[in-house]
Amino acid sequence: MVNRRKKDLGYLAVFILALILLNFLSSFFFTRFDFTFEKRYTLSNITRNELDHLGDDILVTVYLEGDFPAAFKRLRNSTRELLSDYKSYSNGRLRFDFVNPLTGNEQEQQSAYQDLIAKGLEPTNLSVKTEDGLTQKIIFPSALITYQGRQMPVSLFQNREGLPPEQVLNNSIQNLEYAFTSAIKKVTSGGKPRIGFTEGHNELNDLQLADAMNTLQSGYEVGRVDLRSITFEGLSKLKVLIVPKPDKEFSEAEKYKIDYLLMNGCRVFFALDNVNAELDSLRGAGSQLAFPKKLNLDDMLFKYGVRINYDLIADMSCSQIPLNVGNVGGQAQMQMVPWLFYPIFVPVSKHPLVKNLDGIRSEFASTIDTIALKGLRKTVILASSPFNRTLKTPNVISLQMAAEEPDPRAFRSQPKPVGVLLEGSFSSNFVNRPVPEGIEAGHSLPEKSKPTKIVVVSDGDILKNQVSSQDGSHFPLGYDRYSQKQYGNKNFLLNIADFLTDESGIIELRNKEIKVRLLDRAKIKSEKTFWQVINIVLPIVLLLIFAIGGQYYRKRKYAS
Repeated sequence: MVNRRKKDLGYLAVFILALILLNFLSSFFFTRFDFTFEKRYTLSNITRNELDHLGDDILVTVYLEGDFPAAFKRLRNSTRELLSDYKSYSNGRLRFDFVNPLTGNEQEQQSAYQDLIAKGLEPTNLSVKTEDGLTQKIIFPSALITYQGRQMPVSLFQNREGLPPEQVLNNSIQNLEYAFTSAIKKVTSGGKPRIGFTEGHNELNDLQLADAMNTLQSGYEVGRVDLRSITFEGLSKLKVLIVPKPDKEFSEAEKYKIDYLLMNGCRVFFALDNVNAELDSLRGAGSQLAFPKKLNLDDMLFKYGVRINYDLIADMSCSQIPLNVGNVGGQAQMQMVPWLFYPIFVPVSKHPLVKNLDGIRSEFASTIDTIALKGLRKTVILASSPFNRTLKTPNVISLQMAAEEPDPRAFRSQPKPVGVLLEGSFSSNFVNRPVPEGIEAGHSLPEKSKPTKIVVVSDGDILKNQVSSQDGSHFPLGYDRYSQKQYGNKNFLLNIADFLTDESGIIELRNKEIKVRLLDRAKIKSEKTFWQVINIVLPIVLLLIFAIGGQYYRKRKYAS
């Protein structure tokens, strides 16, 4: 008996020593095991590489602390879990903190509110159930990354109109790694990529582009580019060129400079209106002749693999405009009516450029055809709804169309492409052509470009923010002041900028998927009593059976 006791103590001592040794060795190694099907708790190699190369301490302040509904608590907990993983892979460089931004009295809350908005954080108006009913609460589902004195806001909530709350929350959780890694990449990079908006062809002006440019300035160096005067040395510093709704034709020399940019690996975003049609003109005259614009870009776009047609899309999935429907007592009666020429393009593509984005608001968009060219990859990223029809131009459009009830049978059609991504090596538009007049000597173009990307959207107004007629201030990009809805235009622009400037593949993190495994509500309702019995009564019954059985066994064993 004594020998057996010594032997057991020896085993215990060996076990304890082995445990201490294992714990000591584990301090030198770091690994994690993720047994989920979609690897939801595993950071990508891209993220780990960014965290491993942090040159200085970085602080993440998350404004998701407070009394929230269960859905936002889940978002907060998922954010905390993700940042804990970030901290583990950052070699001690990353710290994070969760704070409640709206504490204190009303004056302090208002001051904090204005301060957060000034830093680029977007508030969300949340309806919270209380004993007295529904109350409105302003929250900031956002974070702020601070690195070497620089700050970068991060939006954590990805709302999308029409989706159930569970799906919206799931999309937000899916997007967390991309949102944080992308922001960390931007705030820690030494220099900001340069993005230039063209001017000189009656493009959208600075006020109409105010929110687009302000939105990009946190991660990029943004300015206007006049192709007539900019030098080739200046062009070579650009990472992305954006052409925002020009209204005058481009000269061959200006087209040569765009081609030069593309051939040298610069990325280009064309947001073009090929048809002259404006609502302001309709309001003044009641009707307008919609006619093709002469931008002199058709040959270039065709060479790159697309053609923007000279037509207009009328889509039953559209935004509304205020329309005078009559007069009562000398007062105009304004009513919100659907305007078929203001389509809302709801992204259905799984491409990371548009995945989980809200609808994109547009004005007088046209259809796009793609051209079969060898070596180019073409992806339709935006398209109309299946309830559309096209209007050939020239044609007369009038506000009277808004008062007419559209016949759904006339709007049944295949979705029409309105946004296309082109990737690959492009042929120069000036192959076997003389150098245009006005181009200085010594700047020849190769026949093929370096691998690069082009985005073409057949509406320039997707970049235009609305402007207040009262004080001249601008609204956020994608916000419709008439319906007071926020569309996905701003996030679409940010995704394009990230995609066109990124070389590390961070945008691919938007492809991360977490499956929503929701309970069947109908089945819960019909089988509620059965499952209550299974979960509450059955454990008690089993416990009683084991207790009685154990007692009976003990009596039989020890009674004999």
